[in-house]
Amino acid sequence: MIAATSRRNNIVTDALPISPTAPLRIPFKAMASACEVVLVMPDELQARSLAQAAIAEVQRIEQKYSRYQADSIVSRINAAAGLDAVHCDDETWSLLNYADALYQTSDALFDITAGVLRRAWNFKTAQLPTDEDLAALLGLIGWSKVERAAQKIRLPIAGMEIDFGGFGKEYAADRAAALLYANGVRHGYVNLGGDMRVIGPKPDDQPWMMGIQDPRQYNKMVATIPMESGGLATSGDYERYFEIGGQRYCHVLNPHTGQPVTHWRSVSVIAPLAVVAGNCSTIAMLKQAEGLEFLEASGMNYLAVDRHGITHVKKLS
Repeated sequence: MIAATSRRNNIVTDALPISPTAPLRIPFKAMASACEVVLVMPDELQARSLAQAAIAEVQRIEQKYSRYQADSIVSRINAAAGLDAVHCDDETWSLLNYADALYQTSDALFDITAGVLRRAWNFKTAQLPTDEDLAALLGLIGWSKVERAAQKIRLPIAGMEIDFGGFGKEYAADRAAALLYANGVRHGYVNLGGDMRVIGPKPDDQPWMMGIQDPRQYNKMVATIPMESGGLATSGDYERYFEIGGQRYCHVLNPHTGQPVTHWRSVSVIAPLAVVAGNCSTIAMLKQAEGLEFLEASGMNYLAVDRHGITHVKKLS
């Protein structure tokens, strides 16, 4: 989780009147996360209107792709598993193609069919799944099994699922930021539960200062970094987890074994887009000890904290 240096509540509220150089901050709740749009514009009414438009775009994406929404395209695809193919619109087809690219470049570790593992791992209670439970679910995982042609997708086995949770928030942050930029915003950022997309620097050309949370101390930052544009995202073992016998079991799960990753406490990445930053950080977590080599090859700036608390950095600025 990445936190901006100031925290707000989780619902949309009216902010205080702003000066032409003071940021308008509008917090809201989306995708089960505390979110915020921060803008600096001379016209306060226009800034509020554009912020609400950006929030509406985030809500549109959540409604369209959340597996918790019965009428979402993802829910319709999952409901048809083992049955017929489902036609996809251009946006959905593009996201499926992106998921395919991530699967190929991650050595099949970034797999959007792996969400079924949540049926075995309940991070609200400290209980390990049985080998039998995991074996049954592993049989439902495998992006290579999915049939895609003519802008249609079919999950061939009943019980299979896809889930865009691996990049949904980052995609929404990028879309919201693009909408704001297209409408004249040049100073501000979008923060969706710690997935950041910075549109541009402060009006005086100073960067926004973003804090990266310590993965073991909630109220402490391991670094504060300046950002003028681009995306920033973190994957870690501290958002959903439990411990048994001193062993931490986190929500980042290897789709080949069904087991949680253990090598990294957190991986933060800066990239031109939030979705790229998020994917790089997640893949690095999944690659375990090989994650550092992957990050170096990506060319992105990063800050990674390994399981021993040692920090590995490629300049984050």
